[in-house]
Amino acid sequence: MKSNQPGWIDNFLEHLSKERRLSSHTAEAYRRDLRALLDYCEKNQLAQWSEVDSQHVRTFAASCHRQGLAPRSIQRRLSAVRSFYKYLIRENLSSRNPAQDVSAPKAPRRLPKTLDADQMTRLVEVAGDDPQVIRDRAMMELLYSSGLRLAELVSLQIPDVDLADRTVRVTGKGNKTRIVPVGRHALAAVAAWLKQRSSLARIDETALFVGARGSRISPRTVQARIRRWATVQGIDTRVSPHMFRHSFATHVLESSGDLRAVQELLGHANISTTQIYTHLDFQHLARIYDKTHPRARKR
Repeated sequence: MKSNQPGWIDNFLEHLSKERRLSSHTAEAYRRDLRALLDYCEKNQLAQWSEVDSQHVRTFAASCHRQGLAPRSIQRRLSAVRSFYKYLIRENLSSRNPAQDVSAPKAPRRLPKTLDADQMTRLVEVAGDDPQVIRDRAMMELLYSSGLRLAELVSLQIPDVDLADRTVRVTGKGNKTRIVPVGRHALAAVAAWLKQRSSLARIDETALFVGARGSRISPRTVQARIRRWATVQGIDTRVSPHMFRHSFATHVLESSGDLRAVQELLGHANISTTQIYTHLDFQHLARIYDKTHPRARKR
């Protein structure tokens, strides 16, 4: 491939970072996936991105499968290629998206791991009055109260949480903003943290949550702190920040049965993404069916 062609991957990743505000983790995954495509193109003497057609992409996906890449990883890789070609079309470097109609092998749908309400309560109610403990309690309460993604949590600014209105303004995937309610326990935890924040934060730092050095807390630090507290609180499973989001969605759906509301709260663009939580509440839906359907009600 010509020397200037690989540079478009870097340009695309910069576009993702600045214009679409994708997380650094997602951008790095895209980089690996597109480098794999670049290697394929170089081995097959494709000198320009515009020379790649749908058959090339199918062969590329098949080679990934032969190398032992899981179907879910191939799906992500094809998604990266589709997004990349949308960008190339925008930049007039390609007239078509060769990955548009290429499908990956079907992957078994993984069910989200969750904690039950008692486990979650035990986890968020960590004891201590050290500023870092107060911060961790606020972060975990907010993750569970409002179903935030990890990237959404660490990107929060101080004004994003409105204690009076009991809401948080969240900037999610694709730079989309949503307003989410905050529960009373989370409000109290955030208010307590705001009183302690100045003891850790640098004067010019505007992030809501900061690390030991006074700057915006990193995703890795949040992950490490949550794992630590799960161990301390006796949670016998590997806990991640995203497990708070899964537990939030599951518990709200169990109580309300309102899938559309859960979709809005999570910020899912498509309800099919939210439907993965319905399996966890099948018994609840079955009870509603038995009570309401004319052919199911007992006489």
